[in-house]
Amino acid sequence: MFILMRIQRHTSRLSFRHPRRRRMGCVSFTFMIGVLVGLGVISWTWLERRLNLTSDANQAASTLNVSDYMRAAREAFALGDLDAVVRAAREALSLNPVAPDAIMMATRALVYRSYTDYDRAVDRQSALQIARDAARAAPDDADIQAAYAFALNAAGQPVEAARIAERILDDKPDHTLARTTVSLAYGSVGSFEIALRESILAVQNNDPDMTIDALRALALAHSDRGSYAEAGRAVEAALRLNDHLPVLYFEQALFNLQLGNTDAATVAYFQVLAIDPDNVKARLRLCEVSSLLREHSAAISYCDQVTTLAPAWSEGWYRLGREYFLAGNFEAAQENLHRCSSLQIMQNVPVSERRFECWYLQGQAAEIRGDCEALVQTYNEYREMVVTAQIEGSWTYPPEGPPCRGVGSP
Repeated sequence: MFILMRIQRHTSRLSFRHPRRRRMGCVSFTFMIGVLVGLGVISWTWLERRLNLTSDANQAASTLNVSDYMRAAREAFALGDLDAVVRAAREALSLNPVAPDAIMMATRALVYRSYTDYDRAVDRQSALQIARDAARAAPDDADIQAAYAFALNAAGQPVEAARIAERILDDKPDHTLARTTVSLAYGSVGSFEIALRESILAVQNNDPDMTIDALRALALAHSDRGSYAEAGRAVEAALRLNDHLPVLYFEQALFNLQLGNTDAATVAYFQVLAIDPDNVKARLRLCEVSSLLREHSAAISYCDQVTTLAPAWSEGWYRLGREYFLAGNFEAAQENLHRCSSLQIMQNVPVSERRFECWYLQGQAAEIRGDCEALVQTYNEYREMVVTAQIEGSWTYPPEGPPCRGVGSP
């Protein structure tokens, strides 16, 4: 038989253990407080010294970092890597928001990048914001004010840009970016002779950091006057200084097209693709050149690549649909042009800015195919647009409407 026993720990006592008495040491309480205070003073002194050393080191590092970032930005610009230029310049500006070199580099890179592809127009606004903030913080810095004027002109404000740039030239007549901006601004408002004169003066400054900008302004001034051969020579001179900037190749291609040299234009667009293999704008231009040469298969191939890379860009669908229409494939034309019109409606493109041909050619393709329902829908959409805004082009049927029932007169 087992006897179960339970020990109650809260009542049981072990007779062989006796409680020990704690003995106080002989160190006084006052002495201990003194030791602790002394340690605190020593620790605080050490920490303060470390903080001062760290602050001095960080300040020195900041100065070095601005220089390092600007060196990286210049190297990236020479290689045509505008993304890297913008990143490096922004890093420099995070350390010194009014560093003149960083402001000019960031502004120029953003403006040039804005012309590189179809979806980069926002870069011009970014350039304007950076330059405006710096100009407000440093109203007396000529370099920063010149960058601000350059960004203003690129953002479509040539009058204000010219006013600021000319004020800089009153004090510094050899300021190349200011002189270049004056040329671009006058060209924007149709004063082509003044633009040409100012761009020539800008080139004659021989500023190693701004000669490309001056030569580009000279090329545009010649182009505005219809001197496309001279414009081509100016841009070729700029390319000899830096053959990695897509904007220069786009302008070279444009000048060659004006001269009827489609081969040279094609080569220029392929140069862009060699620099930026995913460039959508270059593919669209190759589609247009192929269409101009009536090479519809090549044009369709290039435009199809555009819609693959940029499916939300209505212009690509318009060009692809147009090429199918010219090639006689009206079913494919209607389908792609319908995407063009639908995208513009979905994206709330203002009626005055819509591509009218997306509706017109779509309707023509539907009529040729006998697709009465699609023709009625497309024509009714067009009539609604005419009511709300004035658009380029006209598409009218007799009072009884298109050759389908259910459509009245406009």
